[in-house]
Amino acid sequence: MDQAWGIILVIFTLLMGWLMQVFVTVAPSTAAKYGMVEQKSGVDRTFYLDAKGEALWDTLSLWVLPVAGILLLMENAWWAYFGLVGGGMYVYFAGRGIVVRRLMQRNGITIGAPETLKLFYAFLALWGLIGLVTIGLAVAALPLP
Repeated sequence: MDQAWGIILVIFTLLMGWLMQVFVTVAPSTAAKYGMVEQKSGVDRTFYLDAKGEALWDTLSLWVLPVAGILLLMENAWWAYFGLVGGGMYVYFAGRGIVVRRLMQRNGITIGAPETLKLFYAFLALWGLIGLVTIGLAVAALPLP
């Protein structure tokens, strides 16, 4: 189970999460061309700037859960501590992403095409779920006093 969860963390938080945010940060127009982010012309300026800032912050901060996955694959006990912190960060990331986007939509701010938003909400929910499961697994892995 540990190896499988480590693989899930690496795939969904390193490859499809953190590295994607790095790409959005360093090459936003190319990232938009590949559907990783909305085209600047298709969204409200406020949303575009929020998403750009979010990508930069995520690049700086969301590396913790992928590291937990790598440590888990290496059978290093420190994975649990990285899992607790990183899991919490991904729960926050997902919740904030969903709540802010829904609030913007309800207030008439253009944040993207409906089909893109459905996919984005699905990924946010998945990352939040991965964060919650990782927290549970990390708590169970911590040594008892």
